[in-house]
Amino acid sequence: MRVPSTPDGLAHSTAPSLEAEPLYAKLEAILRGMGSVLVCYSGGVDSAFVLAVAHRVLGDRCIGMTAVSPSLADLERDQAIALAKHMGARHELAASSEIDDESYAKNNVDRCFHCKSELYRVSEAKQREWGLAFSVNGTNLDDLGDYRPGLEAAKKAGARSPLVEAGFAKVDVRRISKLLGLPVWDKPAAACLSSRLPYGTRVTRERLAQVGSLEAELHALGIRQARVRWHAVGGSEGTTESAMARVEVGGDEMALAFEAREAIVRAGRRLGFAYVTLDLAGYRTGSHNEVLRGRALPVIS
Repeated sequence: MRVPSTPDGLAHSTAPSLEAEPLYAKLEAILRGMGSVLVCYSGGVDSAFVLAVAHRVLGDRCIGMTAVSPSLADLERDQAIALAKHMGARHELAASSEIDDESYAKNNVDRCFHCKSELYRVSEAKQREWGLAFSVNGTNLDDLGDYRPGLEAAKKAGARSPLVEAGFAKVDVRRISKLLGLPVWDKPAAACLSSRLPYGTRVTRERLAQVGSLEAELHALGIRQARVRWHAVGGSEGTTESAMARVEVGGDEMALAFEAREAIVRAGRRLGFAYVTLDLAGYRTGSHNEVLRGRALPVIS
């Protein structure tokens, strides 16, 4: 069934009704009970879904905020802006300076905690400025199982996770986002660019620009699910001239990546990578977490 669109850019279905979805009804009730919210909005499916529902329920008492820093890919920022406009939701960009925090830049296993601490510091300030009652995020139940120190930062900041409170898993978010008419309902998972650097490798603007630019090249070649993992090679200096790009793509796009290997290598070399490799294990979330079990972390300054 084709769901008719409405002036706010979303779909309002009647068969089946969104209101007939118990999880959706619970989420609406939770957001309505908050009165007004700042949504920490990255443009990914989870935070986009929260923003869409909050906008439907609260109208101008809901503002989506995207934190902008070197760890946010330009493509992700631009897509977040376009999507919020599509929804008709108010959307604001706010500068985030986690890269200036030494605890973040040295990239220990708690990097995400310091990143999210800065995010919630910014959101709390904007929340007060805009006169909103709560800051909320797009965390869902599936996020609670991986190593995610950022969840502790949210807890300490008092940010709420309405999807967790309502009982949403990722599959529920995608299913109801599709019913709602969100164009990102099937968008691949995304993460900040700093997650592309191994723990112990210093986060710098130059390294983030390298991986972000090569990922943009991969997307331009038609590869939807792509990660460029940055690795130092040839000694401990870890300069851009001695870096390797380990490219992860979805299993169903492996053949496309192999066919485009010459273009990918040219792009990687142009961006300063000495080597460009294709990871045969394919894309998986948090692959840098695979080294955490009892191993010492090399320090690459």
